Amino acid sequence: MPIKIERTDTASKIPAKIESMILRITEIVPPAHLRGIERIRIVDTISNARLRGINNSALPGLYHPKQGTQSAWLEISAHFLIPPSAKGMKKLLSRLSFKNNLAAVIISLIAQHYFLTLRHSIKKQNLETSIRSYTENHLRQWNAREHKLRTRIFKPLQPLLERWSKTLSKNQKAARKDMKA
Repeated sequence: MPIKIERTDTASKIPAKIESMILRITEIVPPAHLRGIERIRIVDTISNARLRGINNSALPGLYHPKQGTQSAWLEISAHFLIPPSAKGMKKLLSRLSFKNNLAAVIISLIAQHYFLTLRHSIKKQNLETSIRSYTENHLRQWNAREHKLRTRIFKPLQPLLERWSKTLSKNQKAARKDMKA
C-alpha cells in the first residue's frame, strides 16, 4: 500500500514537486521498514498537545505511532525546511539544502518507526544511536544515488580521505593532551 502525501501547508514556498521528492526518498528504505506508515503530512508548523514544554517551531518532524485503529504517520514542518522569515543568504541556503534536509527528516522519522514498532530487540538506551546510524547509512545511500557523477569521482579517494581524517583527529587529541599537561 503506497504512502499518502498530504499537504496542509499554506504560505510556505515548498517546491511543487515535493510529492515526487518524497517518493524518491522513500525508495531508498526497504519496503518492510515502511510497513504500517499510512501517510506523510506536510504542515506549516507542528502543533501537538503532547508537546507542551517544547518549542514547536524548532521541530523538523514528528512521528505519530499507531494508536488504536489509526495507523502510524509522519508530520513534517514546512517552516523548518524553508523559514518564512529568512532573508538574503539564509533564504538562499535553505532553498539550496531543501532536498537534503527533507531526506534527512524523512529517513530519521522512518528510522524511529522502524526501531519503535518493527525492531523490539533494541533497548531504550541504545535507541538514539541506532536511529542515528540507520539515518546516516540510508542518507549515504540516498546521496550516492542522487549524485552519481560525484560519487564515481570521489569513491576511489574515500579510503585515503578517511585515513587522513583519522590521523588528523589523532594528532589533534595528542595536541590537546600536551596542552593540558
